Amino acid sequence: MRNKPIGRRFQPRTGPSSRNMQQQRKKRTCRFCDSKEIYIDYKNEKRLQRFVSEQGRIIPKRITGTCSKHQRQLVTAIKRARHLALIPFVSDAVS
Repeated sequence: MRNKPIGRRFQPRTGPSSRNMQQQRKKRTCRFCDSKEIYIDYKNEKRLQRFVSEQGRIIPKRITGTCSKHQRQLVTAIKRARHLALIPFVSDAVS
């Protein structure tokens, strides 16, 4: 815990810090590990759409909670689906 400088003296901080709040947050589990999927199919548009934002960006794993292994597979599947025009690169709302 850091001290807040007041003039030449240091006074300890009080109240909840951001570090404590992050430790209390529950760790999300990977959806793909829970369902024991071996392969993420690029043809399943509805599932891939969950991991793409409204602007068309791929949502990072720290937000979705997917593990590293499945995040790499997910990114590859989304890029394949985009290339085959199953998923748009950018949504219609963004122009």
